[in-house]
Amino acid sequence: MKRISSIAVVLVVLIVAAALLSSSTIVTVPTGHTGVVTTFGKVESYVLDEGIHFKLPWQKVVKMDNRAQKETVMTQAFSSDIQQVDLVLSINFSVDRETSQNLYRNVGAAYYSTVIQPRLHENVKAVFAQYSAENLMSKRASLSGEIAELLRPEMKKYGIELINISIEDIDFTDVFTDAVEAKQVAEQSKLKAAIEQEQKLLEAQKEAERQVIAAKADADVRKIEADAEAYSRLTRAEAEAEANAKIAASLTEELIRYTQAMRWNGELPEFYGGSEGVLPILNFGDGTARQSDQSQGQSQSE
Repeated sequence: MKRISSIAVVLVVLIVAAALLSSSTIVTVPTGHTGVVTTFGKVESYVLDEGIHFKLPWQKVVKMDNRAQKETVMTQAFSSDIQQVDLVLSINFSVDRETSQNLYRNVGAAYYSTVIQPRLHENVKAVFAQYSAENLMSKRASLSGEIAELLRPEMKKYGIELINISIEDIDFTDVFTDAVEAKQVAEQSKLKAAIEQEQKLLEAQKEAERQVIAAKADADVRKIEADAEAYSRLTRAEAEAEANAKIAASLTEELIRYTQAMRWNGELPEFYGGSEGVLPILNFGDGTARQSDQSQGQSQSE
């Protein structure tokens, strides 16, 4: 019985030892990670990929996350005109699989708080200090790119790949915000007045153009009427001249005498013009009447 008990104890001891040995020699690296191996605290030059691996009992495996990681940061900066800016931004990054052991050796597992966060704050302040507060409001999209451009090569040295930086919120002091709003209102009013003035000028210009067009049209109408009147007169003159020419061509001496005879009223002219001058024509009818009147007058006086 004692022998059986001893064998059982030995088996239990062996099972416990095997369990302890397997737990210290088998390691599992999850998906999206690499295992950094250390031997008595020394970082080995290789890494373990995803899956199950055997290691020596005195070795440790640190699991480094190689997936895309996101951190949200709240920070503060100042513009070139000393305006305080509170902002919220997010940074996306990943750790290079092949150089994970170097990052752990040089920086450690807390690489975000040790390397990324401080350098991010410094670059944000450096970029924001280049612009006035008013320009910062309009350059929000490009600010993220400028910060990333400064930070990316610095992270590359540690084996950290910077994916992108996004500025989620920018907040200025209430005093500055009110001043900007007042300026925008003034600019809008000025722009509105300028637009109204330009519209009035355009309307005046169009009215002047309409008047010019109307005046030109009126002048054209008058010219057309004048040309028509002149053409009518010319036509009538040409017709009259043609008629007169035809009349003149048809006149004969006999026709003239006949016309004069038809138009004579029976009275003789008092004067007659000839080559020797103007000579009076004696009107015997009228003279006899005058002599009769004078004889009657003398007899009555006697």
